Amino acid sequence: MSTPYLALLRGINVGGKHRLPMKSLCEFFTAAGANRPRHYIQSGNVVFTATVQSVNRIAASVQDSIRNQFHFNTPIVIRSSNELVEIIAHNPFVAMGADESKLHVAFLQDRPSPTLVKKLDGTRSPPDEFELRGRDIYLHCPNGMGRSKLTTQYFDSTLKTVSTIRNVKTLRALEAMIHDLPSM
Repeated sequence: MSTPYLALLRGINVGGKHRLPMKSLCEFFTAAGANRPRHYIQSGNVVFTATVQSVNRIAASVQDSIRNQFHFNTPIVIRSSNELVEIIAHNPFVAMGADESKLHVAFLQDRPSPTLVKKLDGTRSPPDEFELRGRDIYLHCPNGMGRSKLTTQYFDSTLKTVSTIRNVKTLRALEAMIHDLPSM
């Protein structure tokens, strides 16, 4: 039985770097065994269905295809459709009435250890705020992500994992796309 998933690739088609046509990206997912891959915007967001047993193999195969054909490495972070729904529904800053255009989520590849979590600095980038829940970091950046010091590099180095950040508007669009995926 196939489950809907979301693949988030970091650093695709951003600032003129790591150019990757979305048609090629979807073809890589299909070749790796994903069903019905669809992309959203040009920055490496793909929804697809796959079996639970195959999803990590698919991500690894897509990374290999990108490296072999386009000659760069890009991390891929995966979330199931159920995880995405929970992430959107439980954003603490939405509940506080924050402007959704200033809200983002950093998706971590791995759950960080409590020891590393203690190293996060809540005062690193005032007035920005963040809240870590499991493998996801909710971000409220009133002055915008471009001015924030809460970057993927900061989270990666502090938490010893890989992260990629998306805004809430993008997440809502991806959630709608996942719900439109036909069941298998």
